[in-house]
Amino acid sequence: MSNLTDKDKKDWKNFVNSENNIKDKDYYEIKNKKNDFFKSIDLHGYSLDEANKKIKVFIENCYEDGVKEINIITGKGTRSKNKEDPFKSSSFAILKYSVPDYIKNNLDLMKKISKIDFESINNPSIGSFSISLINKK
Repeated sequence: MSNLTDKDKKDWKNFVNSENNIKDKDYYEIKNKKNDFFKSIDLHGYSLDEANKKIKVFIENCYEDGVKEINIITGKGTRSKNKEDPFKSSSFAILKYSVPDYIKNNLDLMKKISKIDFESINNPSIGSFSISLINKK
């Protein structure tokens, strides 16, 4: 164990007891030039099931909040261990392909979407894709 100074211990205690919110790295929002909302989510490190659950909630929340455009960061799948297993589909075991497929096959989500950027999904050098949401009525 490393030698912690009293200052380190005090700083850690203050951090743990702090009321300040820490931003979730997977979820942030910014405003673009037109003042339309844009949100992004990073799915690196999630299993297929976790990513699908997370993206469903994310899209539904964005739709409810009136977000116009979302960016989904899946990674390129180049470091996926699933490529080494001949009994798994390398295409759908990688978030880059499985998340868009999940979205496309979920009718409730597709009712909220006007466009999915399939060009980015099919481009092996891009690890993210965007979705345009329809306006909530």
